[in-house]
Amino acid sequence: MTIGETRSVVVERDIPYPPEKIWRALTQPHLIAEWLMKNDFAPKVGHRFNLRGEWGGVLDCEVLAIEPYRTLSYSWNHAHDDPAFSLNSVVTFTLTPTPAGTHLRMEQKGFRPDQRQAFGGAMQGWQTFFGKLEQVVSLSD
Repeated sequence: MTIGETRSVVVERDIPYPPEKIWRALTQPHLIAEWLMKNDFAPKVGHRFNLRGEWGGVLDCEVLAIEPYRTLSYSWNHAHDDPAFSLNSVVTFTLTPTPAGTHLRMEQKGFRPDQRQAFGGAMQGWQTFFGKLEQVVSLSD
């Protein structure tokens, strides 16, 4: 990895529900709060919003792209006094219909080589978030 290069966290799951149902969990603030974090999200390109973690941290985000039932992308930025913990990244969800439901892919890109702890935390965190997302989707109408 060269100095300017960044790494990505990728999580993929096959979920036995149609893209429309998963899309709701990705774009409705009350559902996002159940699987990810409290938020003031709105599904509109250019909308700036915050994700508020249980640990007290706040992520500054902006919706970058929306293609309903297919793609959602937003910035995921966390300022910190220690540069190794400051993160400027982009999260992209891609939904692909399958015969059994939906293939959901999430990529968070932008981890610098000096951000090993943040990278490892994201790898573990997204696995947990996806588990909660599947529960929310199974319970929502």
